[in-house]
Amino acid sequence: QERLMESGGGSVQAGGSLKLSCVVSGHLHESHCMGWFRAVPGKEREGDAIRDSDGLTQYTDSVKGRFTISKDDANNTLLLQMSSLKPDDSAMYYCATHIGTCVRSTEALDFRLYTRWGQGTQVTVSA
Repeated sequence: QERLMESGGGSVQAGGSLKLSCVVSGHLHESHCMGWFRAVPGKEREGDAIRDSDGLTQYTDSVKGRFTISKDDANNTLLLQMSSLKPDDSAMYYCATHIGTCVRSTEALDFRLYTRWGQGTQVTVSA
């Protein structure tokens, strides 16, 4: 079964950029949906961006135009380019996956659909 490992988090000032990576090891099902999620204490985990094996992408409204999700197939790595970062973007960021293509609705961003998770990488944005 696949394992996910995130990296690329760190501390940055507002307006700055970070690029998160999620390396997938093991077998990733040919039909899959992968996503980036954020978690802060006291709040439910939120989906920021998803991408599936058909190339479908979807973003939550708060990151549209600022974040870009992509996949480096040669290195089996899911990427999240984050720009124009805001203090509200501070969170632990996780990548996750489930078998099958992403749901064709905003429900695709629901963390409860995802069955495999990485350990997370911390992003801190200072004002």
